[in-house]
Amino acid sequence: MAEMIKPIIGIIGGSGLYDVEGLSDLRRERIETPWGAPSGDLLVGEMEGVKCVFLSRHDAGHRLSPSEINYRANIDAMKRLGVTDILSLSAVGSLKAELPPGHFVIVDQFIDRSFAREKSFFGDGVVAHVSMAHPVCPRLGDALEGAAGALGLPVTRGGTYLVIEGPQFSTLAESNLYRSWGCSVIGMTNMPEAKLAREAEICYATVAMVTDYDCWHEEHDAVSVASVVKVMQENGAKARDLLRKVLPRLGLARGLCEAGCDRALEHAVITAPGARNRETLERLSVVAGRVL
Repeated sequence: MAEMIKPIIGIIGGSGLYDVEGLSDLRRERIETPWGAPSGDLLVGEMEGVKCVFLSRHDAGHRLSPSEINYRANIDAMKRLGVTDILSLSAVGSLKAELPPGHFVIVDQFIDRSFAREKSFFGDGVVAHVSMAHPVCPRLGDALEGAAGALGLPVTRGGTYLVIEGPQFSTLAESNLYRSWGCSVIGMTNMPEAKLAREAEICYATVAMVTDYDCWHEEHDAVSVASVVKVMQENGAKARDLLRKVLPRLGLARGLCEAGCDRALEHAVITAPGARNRETLERLSVVAGRVL
């Protein structure tokens, strides 16, 4: 009989979600990684009887811009704490009229337009290529959709998240271009986060929380910072409700991921064993030790 996995759920909070209420037996962990320091201390505890690890992506007080986030350290730190599944909560702009502020999108695809970030754990003498055809774990998406539906939250299952480098928002021409590509939402942080989670063999899903329409919308200029902040706060409250609802669904002992997220490195490492850089192997010992 296959060994059952006791899940540990990682929660990465984006803009407007710098903490998570309801964690019991709480402790702070300051993790050092071979890639540097993560965004901040990781909060380890239990919610709804499920072990969780929370990390504020931008850190408390929002001190890190999207380009300054150490995505590799964040994912490595999660892996070191035994995280098996990551729920990413992210503030986004909407690229579709039917996705208004306050709406949640459980995305299933990404287009990565970032360019100033380290996007892989691999390289420097150990080369690997993982599949990103389906970057979101469908099992996590199913659980999030079910929990959101049970709460009556305004939610859409499926959609493409367009990731820009930032920190500036897109131009009107860019916004219209992304709309012509069929993208649903636009943000700055879920890449390379999703790629690194796949390389670390951690199941990953995103809840994209719409705060405003991007600049393509004719009423965009009428949107004030105060109104965006108000929506962000309301989204944060909904996100906390969603977490409390979905965690019991995800916390049950399970077998291997049917989509293969937890075996993404099975045949991904290309470099011959005798040619692998020893120092790089040491850095990879946690995120890729299973196959190295």
